[in-house]
Amino acid sequence: MGGRLRVLKVPSTPHDPAEAVRRALRAVTGGGRVAALHYGSTVATNALIERRGARVVLLTTAGFEDVLEIGRQARPVLYALEPRPPAPLVGRAQRIGVPERVLADGRVERRLTPAAAARAAAAVARQRARAVAVCLLHSYANPAHERLLGRALAGRGLHLTLSHRLLREYREYERTATVVANAYVGPLMSGHLRALARGLGGRLRVMQSNGGLAAARTAAAEPVRTVLSGPAGGVVGAAARARRAGFRRLVTLDMGGTSTDVSVVDGALGERAEAIVEGLPIRMPALDIHTVGAGGGSLVRIDAGRALRVGPESAGADPGPACYGRGSAPTVTDAHLVLGRLVAEEFLGGAFPLNVARARQALAPIARRLGGALTAAAEGVVRVATAVMARAVRVLTVERGRDPRDFTLVAFGGAGGLHAAELAAALGIPRVYLPPHPGLLSAWGVLGAEVRRDFSRTLRVVDPPPARLAAGFRALARAARAALVREGIARARIERAVDARYAGQGYEVTVPWTAGWRRAFHARHRRLFGHAAPTRPIEVVTLRLRVRGDALPLPPQRSRAPARPAVPARRPVVFGGRAHAAAVYRRDTLGPGARIRGPAIVCEYSATTVVPPGWQGEVDRHGGLVLEAVRG
Repeated sequence: MGGRLRVLKVPSTPHDPAEAVRRALRAVTGGGRVAALHYGSTVATNALIERRGARVVLLTTAGFEDVLEIGRQARPVLYALEPRPPAPLVGRAQRIGVPERVLADGRVERRLTPAAAARAAAAVARQRARAVAVCLLHSYANPAHERLLGRALAGRGLHLTLSHRLLREYREYERTATVVANAYVGPLMSGHLRALARGLGGRLRVMQSNGGLAAARTAAAEPVRTVLSGPAGGVVGAAARARRAGFRRLVTLDMGGTSTDVSVVDGALGERAEAIVEGLPIRMPALDIHTVGAGGGSLVRIDAGRALRVGPESAGADPGPACYGRGSAPTVTDAHLVLGRLVAEEFLGGAFPLNVARARQALAPIARRLGGALTAAAEGVVRVATAVMARAVRVLTVERGRDPRDFTLVAFGGAGGLHAAELAAALGIPRVYLPPHPGLLSAWGVLGAEVRRDFSRTLRVVDPPPARLAAGFRALARAARAALVREGIARARIERAVDARYAGQGYEVTVPWTAGWRRAFHARHRRLFGHAAPTRPIEVVTLRLRVRGDALPLPPQRSRAPARPAVPARRPVVFGGRAHAAAVYRRDTLGPGARIRGPAIVCEYSATTVVPPGWQGEVDRHGGLVLEAVRG
């Protein structure tokens, strides 16, 4: 607003997510006009997780109706004797075979007639579905039959997803699953965005899983691109803040109410071509984010083997942790409050005091079953939650040949600062960086993100001549230019890349398309897998083109707080089984150069940071708090 940054948190409204956004906008603007709204959403994600999407009909090539259930042979849980894959989003009765067949090279073996397309549309009408997914065999090579079905289904008030428009790549299972997921969440997301845009008066853009923004109409038509919208905003914001502070090798830790999202930024944002949501493959470019069910609202229980468990179930926004005053089940937040690591009177800047008595009452049965003191049970809860997060970090570091000791842990989210120092100590990470307003960093990342669109097309040609690749990229560029007009972007940067592999392999490596792309492929293959074969033929599987628009310039934040903070208050906080007299600071009183020494609690509007004994912190010139273990 006028070059100023204002922050606000309001309770979510699960019955109508747009209502919480409208309340926040009214509070911030006083009911005035909003010129532009950049929005990160979990609507599509939650619909997939909670299985509350629309009724969908799938039209596919006759004989391939069961691709969704057959899936892949991979075993997500290696030692499960009776693995239970997730149920398909479309029931068998809603999967309709269409009499057509296109070969892998695009030649038509069995033509789809207009009469057959009309019969398929009539079958869809009988199912009374709200959305239709059309995914025909090899339509990435020749989409003529899908276009015919699209014309037959037009004007019926259905959310329609055609695979050649959404994902023009091969691999039938992943493509079908992605197209079905898009149709499944489409009516819900499009309705939500219409409600949000109503009365807005300005431009609405939505964060995608790839870390870039898209126009609201794109997000409504292709909502599957937003399934990691919120977490992606956090990674983008964390990387921007940390780079400004001089840190480029990062492990990001976004701990919210339900889950914790971990990512690695090694100079550039980590990316992948596919995300997995509740066991469902979403074949869309996404930031490489690993999510575990350990958040502030994660429920605590004792399992059948008398082991303490945290999550993945959550108390959610309603009723929330017991200390919120509405629920009674114990959570991680309740454990921190019992230990004194949350200051009840400082939560949300004092606007939402926490109930210590209810937190102690909720954790008491856990302590009795464990046979120990209440504070010992609370510390056990915190240790278990930290261990869950440590495993998530190791997945993206140790298991991929990275040493976590070479990185800085960037902690944010409402609960990230509560666990950051202890998590860093467990992993040997030498420092923690907490950006300003850590509980709102995802919003900051969404606000300052660039517009970004990804386009791809399967090629599958061994040792293609340069002219063949150039022609393919020209076709993608034409589609990109048309999309930019719809996005309202006048200028954009274009990046080109290829998914390549040695002929005969079943997996690809993505490298930028330049004059030396072959050398880059050999080098990257050797770096990833320890070997290369420069004499073997290379198959180019997929062409990728990305366009980037400009980002919104954000105002710099300047702290007016003094470098020497006032003498802090002190309160008992439990660390290692005994109470310590911990200093309590308000973060807005800590100016650049201010130093604190643990044990300490740093309170602010959107989050709380714990500085354990043996740790110290210093505020940098950008307002970030850097925590390190005391040497010697």
